[in-house]
Amino acid sequence: LDSVGQLRNSDRLVSIDYLGEDVTDADAANATVDAYLALLDALDRRAEPTAQVRPLEVSLKLSALGQALPRDGEKIALENAHTICECAQRTGAWVTVDAEDHTTTDSTLSIVRDLRTEFGWLGTVLQAYLRRTEADCREFAASGARIRLCKGAYDEPASVAYRDREEVTASYLRCLRVLMAGDGYPMVASHDPEIIDAVPPMVREFGRGVDDFEYQMLYGIRDAEQRRLADEGNHVRVYV
Repeated sequence: LDSVGQLRNSDRLVSIDYLGEDVTDADAANATVDAYLALLDALDRRAEPTAQVRPLEVSLKLSALGQALPRDGEKIALENAHTICECAQRTGAWVTVDAEDHTTTDSTLSIVRDLRTEFGWLGTVLQAYLRRTEADCREFAASGARIRLCKGAYDEPASVAYRDREEVTASYLRCLRVLMAGDGYPMVASHDPEIIDAVPPMVREFGRGVDDFEYQMLYGIRDAEQRRLADEGNHVRVYV
């Protein structure tokens, strides 16, 4: 919370992840939910619920909420995520559902679609190195979703993911163009200078204002660049 305060004092936005995944019993999933509810309660004193772009957000992994449990895992994860979203709605925070390895993508996006019928502000992560992601971007951009586009961090097979660095960057830029052209809210999650430099021309091309997209970077990574972008009037969200 001290770090959140320092980031907010520097005009940056924040997303907090209570890190955990691959939960294998219901008690651990429930403990994760309790941790998020306590976090959101603590953040409530700092929230600005009337802001068009909410400064405070939590990010969550569905596998930490029970998605992989052998019986009714997807249903349990949906219910747990719903509980967190309800609390976030009350406290004026956003929620974004993180991406995990490709075997979970269909289940994750199905849960996200269900949640977005009630919580239209819910965001999700799409990974540009997956070959399917450009099509997923088209779907979610058309529905007006908040999408955090990242390159991807899991060791995926070539059958489902681009493996070459240049191919991944090219896919990212194609996907970002789809998001910028759509009706949603793109979240440009990258530390790559080539990606960051590509954003302003796309913003101008598609007539987006400062409240129509944001940059995202990890806490402690390229801090000076985060501050530069924020000082120029951009929304910059730091993943803590």
